[in-house]
Amino acid sequence: MQHLTPQAWDQFIEDHPKAHILQTRPWGELKSAFGWKPRYVQYQDLGALLLFRQLPLGLSIGYLPRGPMGSGNWAHFWPHLDALCRKERAIFLRVEPDVWEPAQQDFAQNHLPGFISSRQTIQPPRTILIDLQKDDETILMEMKPKTRYNIRLAERKDVVVRQSDDIAGFHQMMLTTGQRDAFGVHSQEYYQRAFDAFTPLGACVLLMAEFNGEPLAGLMAFAHGDTAAYFYGASTNQERNRMPTYLLQWEAMQWAKRKGCTVYDLWGVPDYPEQELEETFLERSEGLWGVYRFKRGFGGQLCRTIGAWDRVYQPLLYKTYQLWADRGQSAPAI
Repeated sequence: MQHLTPQAWDQFIEDHPKAHILQTRPWGELKSAFGWKPRYVQYQDLGALLLFRQLPLGLSIGYLPRGPMGSGNWAHFWPHLDALCRKERAIFLRVEPDVWEPAQQDFAQNHLPGFISSRQTIQPPRTILIDLQKDDETILMEMKPKTRYNIRLAERKDVVVRQSDDIAGFHQMMLTTGQRDAFGVHSQEYYQRAFDAFTPLGACVLLMAEFNGEPLAGLMAFAHGDTAAYFYGASTNQERNRMPTYLLQWEAMQWAKRKGCTVYDLWGVPDYPEQELEETFLERSEGLWGVYRFKRGFGGQLCRTIGAWDRVYQPLLYKTYQLWADRGQSAPAI
């Protein structure tokens, strides 16, 4: 197994255009500024960005987000990663493959031997994907009528969306939204570093919706390969009747189209089957339930990855970690 430099990893990613943005070097460098140690490794045509989080007593956890990538059977890759994880004194390695259901059972048997399915995920496994290959009128017509109406209402009510670099203002919106909707918010430095890492590559945009020059809502979207993803969004408590967040999403889709993306990922809805989501979303507002009602309006397809899988190295400590994690963490995942 080779340990690649960040520059060599860039070349590996370039040779694998389907790689997820969470496997790119800028993402590894972003996480390295906030307590994670990135390692870029390759075995034959398989490769992965691994992140290690240090714990007390010299222990760590390993995390492989939306990977690995490359052709071949992953089963041949894991013994090489085991040695690295043991060197880092990892309690376990958590892998969240960029693989969509219904492949779970057969895929796990063939590619994830020695792993156990985890009920604890780091990134939300279920999301809504918008097909950007369709023309604008078709995309709009596949939305819920109220969402389509709200996009046009925002335009009629003189909401204007522009690109911005005002991370401080966006962070203040995030704090307002986090307090209003009870979810965790990153530091201003985190959003600034993410913006600075990806914007020079043309892979990130901060959009602000304004009325009379006053920001009402903001959105940060990221693009890599054929997919753009809506990672962060926020709004103030002012002029919400002008529906700025709806127009923001539409403009983000337009930005993604101009980037050549064919998929817009709304990134994260509650992890329940569609029937249960539809039967329950009017009654619940906590966590991701609070955004499901909003996101479902944009149409698209409800999809789920095969979730999180753990390779356990220290079983007793792993159980202790699970108990701690089950207490619930308020910090955002990405």
